[in-house]
Amino acid sequence: MNLKEWAVANGVHPHTAYRWFRGGTLPVPAQQVGPRTILVNIEANSSPSATGGLGLYARVCSHDQKADLERQLARLVAWAATAGHGVVRVESEIGSGMNGGRSKARRVLADPDVTTVVVEHKGRLGRMNVELVEAAATDG
Repeated sequence: MNLKEWAVANGVHPHTAYRWFRGGTLPVPAQQVGPRTILVNIEANSSPSATGGLGLYARVCSHDQKADLERQLARLVAWAATAGHGVVRVESEIGSGMNGGRSKARRVLADPDVTTVVVEHKGRLGRMNVELVEAAATDG
């Protein structure tokens, strides 16, 4: 699949995916096959691993922190790529951590292919009742 299709399917802006490719932090193997074509090998990360499929989630509170959001995502992607983990979903959003109205966080948590959700700091998943999420995750 081409890089733009992969980006859209994984909730990443195509420009961000291209920047990750150029920087060597794209979480899936990809190669440039022409002057304007980058192909992503989605089968490379489909083999089962010890941790299963990772879901990466980043969040900031306001639109003026959009640059922070992109840096947060880049660090998560770089970590996953360096550690060799298979990433099956990447989501990011701008919204308050004080309520549960975060649709992209719900997508990551509901995705059956995601066995582990990775956030840079537990407050990114939510400010309130984080201990309930931790308890549910460890009881499973």
